[in-house]
Amino acid sequence: MIPVKISSLVLIRKHGLILLGMKKRGFGLGKWNGFGGKLENGESMLECAKRELQEEAGITAENLQKVGYLKFEFVEDPLIMHVHVYTSSSYQGEPRESDEMLPTWFPENEVPFHKMWADDKFWFPLFFKGAKFKGYFRFLDIETIIEQKLEEVSSLDAC
Repeated sequence: MIPVKISSLVLIRKHGLILLGMKKRGFGLGKWNGFGGKLENGESMLECAKRELQEEAGITAENLQKVGYLKFEFVEDPLIMHVHVYTSSSYQGEPRESDEMLPTWFPENEVPFHKMWADDKFWFPLFFKGAKFKGYFRFLDIETIIEQKLEEVSSLDAC
């Protein structure tokens, strides 16, 4: 049986900047990413997104909006991930380093895709233009995409 994980991913934007975190441990070590993680028993996806952002970046998001749904399949080390993507430009607190992430602001035209997951360069343009999206990415290993599907959608209600 292939393990399945359901996770959140939060991307904070403000004044042409995006907040990313350098992953300091665990899955995705050494990569820039949004903030998020695994859904815990009894919580909604929105609660998961808020909790993970607080734990990893020390900020509390206001008005989180769901903008994407991504399914990942990893072949060599079998894993399926369902990731619900949220965004906001409104938050309380100041981003701070945690034991898991080092938050850093980047101009949106200088996102370090060469130090991120390989799929990010495909769906970030949809995210930056304010579109809702659904995607599927099949990885051979943690670096190599062997199949992908990505579409702009009008609604994420079914996800």
